[in-house]
Amino acid sequence: MTSNKRELLIMKFGGTSVGSAEAMNTVFEIVQQEKLEWKNIAVVISAVSGATNILLETATKAANGNEQVIVSSVEFLKQKHFEIIERSIPDETLQGAVKEAISELINEFRSLCHAMFVLGETTPRALDAVASLGERMSVRVLSAIFVSKGIPSTYVDATELVVTNNLYQNANPDFAATTTKTRAVLNPLFAQNMVPIVTGFIGATVDGITTTLGRGGSDYSAAILGAVLPADDVWIWTDVDGVMTADPRIVPTARTIPEILYSEIAELAYYGAKVLHPKTVRPVIESGIGLRICNTFNPSHPGTRLVASFQGGEPTQMERIIKAVTTIRKQKLVTVEGRGMLGVPGVAARTFAAVASTGTSVPLITQSSSEQSICFAIPTAPSNDVITALRTEFSKELANNDIDGIFASNEVSILTVVGHGTKNTPGIAGLIFSKLGDMKINVLAIAHGSSDVSISLVIDSSDDEKAVICLHDLIK
Repeated sequence: MTSNKRELLIMKFGGTSVGSAEAMNTVFEIVQQEKLEWKNIAVVISAVSGATNILLETATKAANGNEQVIVSSVEFLKQKHFEIIERSIPDETLQGAVKEAISELINEFRSLCHAMFVLGETTPRALDAVASLGERMSVRVLSAIFVSKGIPSTYVDATELVVTNNLYQNANPDFAATTTKTRAVLNPLFAQNMVPIVTGFIGATVDGITTTLGRGGSDYSAAILGAVLPADDVWIWTDVDGVMTADPRIVPTARTIPEILYSEIAELAYYGAKVLHPKTVRPVIESGIGLRICNTFNPSHPGTRLVASFQGGEPTQMERIIKAVTTIRKQKLVTVEGRGMLGVPGVAARTFAAVASTGTSVPLITQSSSEQSICFAIPTAPSNDVITALRTEFSKELANNDIDGIFASNEVSILTVVGHGTKNTPGIAGLIFSKLGDMKINVLAIAHGSSDVSISLVIDSSDDEKAVICLHDLIK
């Protein structure tokens, strides 16, 4: 008799999805239900909610001379994890073993922070070692819960699976090496009908030194494992009903988008939507595997399915083209302008090389057709460093009045309207500008044409919520 079960599912659960005893038990119930439909399941999880922030803040404060914070943070982490263990694992022997494992990791945390206190400094490598401890604790707890409830399981540190470069705090995976290691570790566990509980967010260099994939990197971890095994599907479990048409905290009438293109979700993720880590999409697209976003606390909701193309063709009605509206806040517009820039080659290259030297990312660029000015958005925090770098780079041009000024605006927001076909559909831009004009919202800059699935506008930060609400009315 042949089984109708599908082969392999990767499920990722975020921090709120494993943040309490009730949440972890819900995760167990979801996996237990899906085991009826799938031959093999691997679970990737984040640290319990709040843990990573505590770990990193404590390390930083310790390096700045605050030793007492180590004591309070150790107590917080112990109480948080021990409460989940005591409420979820009735077997005292298993409970004691997990508590001991958590205590060992907390002692490692204490030692690392004490070393930073003594040295008076942190390093990216040391911070990765500290940050990894949250996931290393949570997988041990959840795996023990699974075992106590009758699902064979074991925890796996992703340092055994994901091979990365040594760009600490934002490492990039080596997919070839990761494929070899991941299959060697996980496939034998699947053969034993076990559910591996894998740490999200972390990996290791070829020398075995712990790295992290950047904040929010657990989504990326799930996509990496899905791509290299390969899986049939990757499901990202969060605390909302999939991808929303807008932030429901701003727009109470925001609703779930049932189906969205990979290209659309990539734009949403890049321009502020928190539902999916921006890097997640690429390995999924390249591997041709399915991706779904679901709500841990409403598991019966279908969530959002990501697709490469729409079945039955592209939407043709203007109202269906616009899928979502999102914002990036706390930005500034930097302008480099001067009549001496006209026709001079290399000005743009020098501008963005100077910005890159500060480690700052540029989410939006506009340039006048006369070549007399370049305008681009950057996060508010590094804006002073960027202005200093630009003025240093163009010091001669400023002295000669070839460049008239380099300056940053007041704080602004980038408002992005996402939907396939916004580039090639007549009237979309006009519809958006008319709507904003009716609300007396001024547009400071626009980026349109570089992407087929989005239009980005810069507006004053005081107008961003009003702008999101009024443009959300265009989604039918």
